[in-house]
Amino acid sequence: MRVVVALGGNAMLQRGDKPDADIQLANIRKAVKSLAPLAEEHELVVTHGNGPQVGVLALQSAADKSLTIPYPFDVLGAETQGMIGYWLLQSLQNALPGRQVCALINQTLVSAADPAFDNPTKFVGPVYDEGEAKSLASERGWTVKQDGQYWRRVVPSPRPRRVVETRLIRQLLNSGAIAVCAGGGGVPVMRNELGQLVGVEAVVDKDLTASLLAEALDADALLLLTDVPRVMRGFGTPQAEEIPNATPAILRGEDFPAGSMGPKVDAVCHFVEMTGDMAAIGSLEQAADILAGKAGTIVTPSGQYPERGVL
Repeated sequence: MRVVVALGGNAMLQRGDKPDADIQLANIRKAVKSLAPLAEEHELVVTHGNGPQVGVLALQSAADKSLTIPYPFDVLGAETQGMIGYWLLQSLQNALPGRQVCALINQTLVSAADPAFDNPTKFVGPVYDEGEAKSLASERGWTVKQDGQYWRRVVPSPRPRRVVETRLIRQLLNSGAIAVCAGGGGVPVMRNELGQLVGVEAVVDKDLTASLLAEALDADALLLLTDVPRVMRGFGTPQAEEIPNATPAILRGEDFPAGSMGPKVDAVCHFVEMTGDMAAIGSLEQAADILAGKAGTIVTPSGQYPERGVL
């Protein structure tokens, strides 16, 4: 099977962890223990988040007096792809001696006409009081919005259209290599009037990019691995219940938070709707059981597992 695995932020940082390099590397080594059994039996693509890491680098860049202006978000995204990709490829190589692993810094194409550019909504970076936020917005050309009792910078979150390096990733898989790519949703880029790629100050949703990539690679399964065992109906209420199996229609009929489970549900539903194959959301520690249909929330066209006897 060809399997695309999207690692949630808990693969690098557990709740309450400091974003130190040694802590993140230790967490990644634990994550790889769950991924190695999949890689031994299947073609594997690993994508990952980068939110906390981008936040750290953005603060460092903003505080660096030698810079005229802080580094833009596309550059910070590329930096974190390299850093996290290095940790993942080294850990995978150590866990799977002799297996070739490649970590790519890759770009994700977005549309200049995406409505997200007219209404930035993705909160990034630290919180400020209203006066400081508006002062920074004026000084640096930011858009800022209120986030609870504080104010934060917001950037557009356009929908991914294509992972630019898809053909290269396919070649790696066909050669037997494991591909680590699409970190943080990929570096957001668009084409200018000359057809050239240019970076964009935006953040692409990592799970939607993983879904798009899985579809383009003709993957047999898409796994979104996070820190919850299953999708919950009525999460946080006395009526909360786990959803072990579902169709895209059933999941789309539920109400999930836009900032957390909502994009994951959208990503798995889109993949299943476009391909007819299986997608799932579940705990990183249960990766092998999720692929076998024994854990997580399994999403197929009929809501049953296996769908076509291929798993």
